[in-house]
Amino acid sequence: MGQLVRKAVVVVALLAALPLVGHANEGFWPFNRIPKAAIKQSLGVDLSDQWIERVQQASVRFPSGSGSFVSPDGLVLTNHHVSLDLLHKLSTPERDYASKGFVAADRSQEMKAADLELMSLQKIEDVTAKVNEAVTANMSSAETLAARRAAIAAIEKESQDKTGLEAEVVTLYQGGQYHLYLYKKFTDVRLVFAPEFDAAFYGGDPDNFTFPRYCLDMTIWRVYENGKPFQTKNYLPWSTTGVKEGEAVFTSGHPGATQRLNTVAHLEFLRDQALPLSINAFTEIRNSLDAYMKLGPEQARQANDDFFGIENSLKSWKGQIGGLKDAATMNKKRADEKALRDRVNANADLKAKYGDAWDRVAAARAALPPYNLERVFFESGLGPYTQYFTLARTLVRWADESAKPNGQRLPEYADARKAAIERQIGSTAPTHPGVQQAELEAGFTVMQQMLGADHALVKQILAGKTPKARAAELVAGTKMGDPAVRKALFAGGKAAIAASKDPFIELARLVDPRARELRTKYDNEVLGVERDAYAKIAQSAFATQGNAAYPDGTFTLRLSYGQVKGYMENGKNVTPFTELRGLYVRGDEHKQKPPYKIADSWMKARAAVNPTTPFDFVSTNDIVGGNSGSPVINVKGELVGLIFDGNIQSLPGYFIYDQAVNRAVSVDARGMLEALRVVYKANWIADELTGANSTSVLR
Repeated sequence: MGQLVRKAVVVVALLAALPLVGHANEGFWPFNRIPKAAIKQSLGVDLSDQWIERVQQASVRFPSGSGSFVSPDGLVLTNHHVSLDLLHKLSTPERDYASKGFVAADRSQEMKAADLELMSLQKIEDVTAKVNEAVTANMSSAETLAARRAAIAAIEKESQDKTGLEAEVVTLYQGGQYHLYLYKKFTDVRLVFAPEFDAAFYGGDPDNFTFPRYCLDMTIWRVYENGKPFQTKNYLPWSTTGVKEGEAVFTSGHPGATQRLNTVAHLEFLRDQALPLSINAFTEIRNSLDAYMKLGPEQARQANDDFFGIENSLKSWKGQIGGLKDAATMNKKRADEKALRDRVNANADLKAKYGDAWDRVAAARAALPPYNLERVFFESGLGPYTQYFTLARTLVRWADESAKPNGQRLPEYADARKAAIERQIGSTAPTHPGVQQAELEAGFTVMQQMLGADHALVKQILAGKTPKARAAELVAGTKMGDPAVRKALFAGGKAAIAASKDPFIELARLVDPRARELRTKYDNEVLGVERDAYAKIAQSAFATQGNAAYPDGTFTLRLSYGQVKGYMENGKNVTPFTELRGLYVRGDEHKQKPPYKIADSWMKARAAVNPTTPFDFVSTNDIVGGNSGSPVINVKGELVGLIFDGNIQSLPGYFIYDQAVNRAVSVDARGMLEALRVVYKANWIADELTGANSTSVLR
């Protein structure tokens, strides 16, 4: 579950001591820069280009996580918690697939997701030179940011028009490099299998980010193309023999934003400002949702996905802030940063080119707090925190931005994003007014508390009412839950938006002038400055230690490598595997009380399952939120597991990797297969998965 609430590169502070091959098992490696020498040195494994290409093509990106093709007929494996929002959208009060699970009887019974898009990375191209050609001498940081944005928009549009693939220019090293990623997009995706929530998230929040674990955190989907199952040679055959302790394993997934390369000043801002704000605000939202869920089972069903995600994020953020408050972590960051700066300052040419970069980041971060609260509440949308506001703002801003030349728009409204915006606006997935109201009330409450009841825009937003009354009024009067209304507003453009009396459209129009002002200030005085400064820091690292350090996570496809390996915790050895029998022992120990109540299907199968079947395991693979749903792959290219969490010691991994205790937690392929056959009687699915083993595996 170590996945952030759909929002997430602090980078190990500048890795001045990093060997050219990297630390063993550390790193989020782009597929055009796989460290073959480091893998050979660490694991004794030679990866062929064919192996790498196959794994890349077999990997897919979900909206909030990762997945992989696991059969030639388009079966895709990911986590239950990555699919939870999608399962809720498919559910009704009478048929709760998120809670009760789903097993298709055959292919004709597979259920199409309302608005799911899966992305498969086809090609990577380094476009750093093209992006930087737009920058000329004596430009300010604001001007360089605008120039690069215009260049990126042009590259994306040209590539998308030429190839028909989804184009995304990815910023690496926070501005040191720019790579063009081209994706094949799938929009017809159907649910095949999901276990019960209690089986997928066994142990609940108390066991989250821990090990041992006994979770079946998996779902299976199928991709269709032109109405038929998608045919692919690039899939991961399912291993029936599994892995052993000490065996080399790889993960292919989409790590979210990390901060390992950030300067110390930037990390201190996260520790002292950003993370505490997130924790305080989302604790209020979590509590509001909890109160709504207690109104009845239907309310609990409606809010479960958002509640689950926020609880998970709060635990993750608390772990991250704990890491940043750890003296050893910060001292290492300071030492690494000093070592790199000393190398730069020792060379007159490097000092002239790059020496001011760290101070520029520090100055930008120091100037941010006076307006950051307003920026987060108005521009980031934390005040009117609700899907209704997000949809309304998208409509308001698209009407404005689409009238501008492509290169002058906010990046999220470039031509290359139009199709995704249209799908978002036209989505038929249900929204629940009660959930929207609970979240909006909490957002308004925190906004009023932190900005003050006398803040001019806060007073306008609340219109003389309490947060509770204002939230109720807005939700009661809106049509933002109706896709037909949204599509009409989108098609009507600026005139339709200007004429709309929908309260959330009016709210978005009210907030937008100040929000844009704050966005511009942040972009010009912080983001633009940091893009230039971090580009210098990256170049200084390349100049002094070679182009070998990996970039931070950017929710784009990366490979990590490691071993199945236990660890020491509180003086005790934690072995790397759990077995199915451990689930029943744990349930009995807790007298079947939630969150340790075993799902009925598993209790009925207790005598039939093989008790010694491996269930979950840990490995040294370097992962963070966004890697949820990543396949775990052996040297033969077979799927041996499914990433679903990290241990509690992994949470500082957003900032630093510690091989001694940082562990990724996975569901074992053998446990998933046993569950499909014995617990869920889904032999046709298991047969399709294991039939893939007959295909020759490239290596």
